[in-house]
Amino acid sequence: MKYLDISEEKLTTLGGFWTAKEISQQPTSWLNAQGIIEKNASTIEAFLAPLIADSDLRIILTGAGTSAFAGGSIAPALSEKLNRTVEAIATTDIVSNPSQFLLKDKPTLVVSFARSGNSPESVTAVEIASELVTNCYHLVVTCNESGLLFKHCQNNDKCLAILMPAETNDQSFAMTSSFTSMMFTALTVLTKNEDLAKNAQLIGDSAQQVINQYNDLLKSMANRKYSRVVFLGSGGLKALAEESALKLLELTDGQTVAVYDSPLGFRHGPKTIVNSDTLVVIYMSNDSYTRKYDLDLLAELRNDGEVGQVVAVTTQKDASIDGDHIFINHDAALTDSLLIFPYIVCAQIYAFHHALALQNKPDTPSVSGTVNRVVQGVIIHPLSA
Repeated sequence: MKYLDISEEKLTTLGGFWTAKEISQQPTSWLNAQGIIEKNASTIEAFLAPLIADSDLRIILTGAGTSAFAGGSIAPALSEKLNRTVEAIATTDIVSNPSQFLLKDKPTLVVSFARSGNSPESVTAVEIASELVTNCYHLVVTCNESGLLFKHCQNNDKCLAILMPAETNDQSFAMTSSFTSMMFTALTVLTKNEDLAKNAQLIGDSAQQVINQYNDLLKSMANRKYSRVVFLGSGGLKALAEESALKLLELTDGQTVAVYDSPLGFRHGPKTIVNSDTLVVIYMSNDSYTRKYDLDLLAELRNDGEVGQVVAVTTQKDASIDGDHIFINHDAALTDSLLIFPYIVCAQIYAFHHALALQNKPDTPSVSGTVNRVVQGVIIHPLSA
């Protein structure tokens, strides 16, 4: 069996078996997640429908690290679809500054994303929100039935936990299939979008195209070992760019500088990072208005002649995309909230190969051992002394 065109035996030797497998399994995992949603549809509907019906309901998407970026990637689309403000606030912010982020008299649904559910902030954020918000409900999307967060929700009528397919409790250091499967599930259940459910196969096909058709290109890009990599995206794709940068930072153990921004924001100072040893990846929006800004910056970077390489990830192929690009041909009519799935696979594969190019082990990338799969060293302080 091969993953990302590398045999299991060689992947094990390279210390990258789990990362490669978990990246590759995502199209199947999304279908499995859809099956879980369908199986539990009545329970999910009974819990969420009365909450969503309240126009005064505040919705917070939360998590730490990659789990926080899951919320950021889908919050704009949920705000648009639900016609209300949906906020992405990291558990790390809620725990350290609860009074600045929680409103006592505002009915609130906290949606928690957690791979293990054992990060110190995960359960604490839920407990603090329940303590400080008078009418607080929790939707937990997690990959670990043995996790503290999943157990916390049992026998609690103000909390519903949706357990992801077992394989998404990623064994590797970096979150990949857990990240995308949790996002897919939250999008599906919060919007009650039947079309989105039907699109599980379509986005799976798109991601599989990236794996089959662009693995070699992404490996070739990684083998250039750029010392600086920039990911850019607009709207929810900006949070996806943040997750992309984190994946590269994690898997290379910080050897590669990885940053993110929006195409419009990039000009306001961050563009100074660009030099001949910089790769810039732009996630092109499918929104006709937003895309104009993406195209403007793409053209600008190419005309400047300063960047080492600029690559457009796109579902629309026209003269404006001239130059290096990854063309995903399944999704030309889909919204950006669905493009996040095949788009992030590009970044995951790139980060994996970049780590190998630097002779780092993707499954256990922290050479010093001071950065862990489940965060350690966090002291939770009581709200009142």
